[in-house]
Amino acid sequence: MKLVSYKTEEMEHLGIYLSGKIYNLNSLNHVIPDNMNEFLRGGEALMDAAHAVYNDLVSGKIIAKQEIFFELLAPVPHPTSCRDAYAFKQHVATARKNRNAPMVTEFDEFPVFYFANHNSIVGTGEVKVMPDHLQQLDFELEVAVVLNKKGRNIKASDADDYIAGYMIMNDFSARTLQLEEMKLNLGPAKGKDFATALGPWLVTPNELEPYRVFTKEGHTGNSYQLGMKCRVNGKEVSSGNLESMDWTFAEIIERCAYGVDVLPGDVIGSGTVGTGCFLELNGSAILEDPNFTPQWLQIGDIIELEITGLGVLSNIIVAEETDFSILALKKNTNVVA
Repeated sequence: MKLVSYKTEEMEHLGIYLSGKIYNLNSLNHVIPDNMNEFLRGGEALMDAAHAVYNDLVSGKIIAKQEIFFELLAPVPHPTSCRDAYAFKQHVATARKNRNAPMVTEFDEFPVFYFANHNSIVGTGEVKVMPDHLQQLDFELEVAVVLNKKGRNIKASDADDYIAGYMIMNDFSARTLQLEEMKLNLGPAKGKDFATALGPWLVTPNELEPYRVFTKEGHTGNSYQLGMKCRVNGKEVSSGNLESMDWTFAEIIERCAYGVDVLPGDVIGSGTVGTGCFLELNGSAILEDPNFTPQWLQIGDIIELEITGLGVLSNIIVAEETDFSILALKKNTNVVA
């Protein structure tokens, strides 16, 4: 089942996406709330109710009116929080190699994550950027999950039961801002907090069962063989597979929930798949050819992330109408005490 959030006449709604059409869930079962946040808080009971509606639509038991005029939003437009993990060793190792940094041995000991800005979630369509964001603007090819149960100190062996669904995630990154601020060993912050794209819909775990594969030895949780691609202006620039995750979502959830509550509506990203961003691709290319010209996202670029079973998330880069720059506000460091 694929669930969507969408807007009509400035009101947000929850729907089912089926055969290229969107059907409002609340109109087909009034027990189901008409927005994603309340739906997720309802846990398994509301998910079962939605599945029942879906089955009736598929079988033809009910005939429903499809939505015609709507704006598609991020599937989870208002997460209670947004974390992003670091689950693909290939990406981490390559990015560090490209800057002559040794691999961190702790990567193999536990999964890590940072808190992204859950108030800067966007769906398909425009991504507005400030002038400083265009200094090495990057995409990141990822998968995200959202939870629909509250939990604390969750064991990895139980954690998959907390996942309501999967969706594509593009963790847009302003690399100049990010790399400068992280020299202070804190962040990422301004290099990341302006936009994170989710979409196009939320896919429930049962739909991914045909892609399920054995989890890597020594790890716990579900793993899926899902091809991952990125195209910029129609040209493929990145290709990977979710199967190459070195930490499962279950293990990441276990880490997230240690000593704290995780909540329905919490979004958790996988981190970048190997080759899944220009930072990594440019660095590798420069090592092979010092004359290589790095590629970064520009105004007007169309970025399409395509993942098997999850669809295509498409965004276009648009400039904010301002000349305000925080890079220009850096203080003079040549001050004698």
